[in-house]
Amino acid sequence: MGRKDDPGAVVDSRLRVRGLRIADASVMPTIKSGNTNSPTLMIAEKLAGWLVA
Repeated sequence: MGRKDDPGAVVDSRLRVRGLRIADASVMPTIKSGNTNSPTLMIAEKLAGWLVA
């Protein structure tokens, strides 16, 4: 995940990949050594809030 001018970023800051919205653990720039379930749920909740608003 990164800014538009970052050539290594696939997903933008609004969780879009070529216009499609995604909620996935792969958008985390670094994955911690613990369980990724909670951070992934938080990403999904943020995206759901954007879609409803």
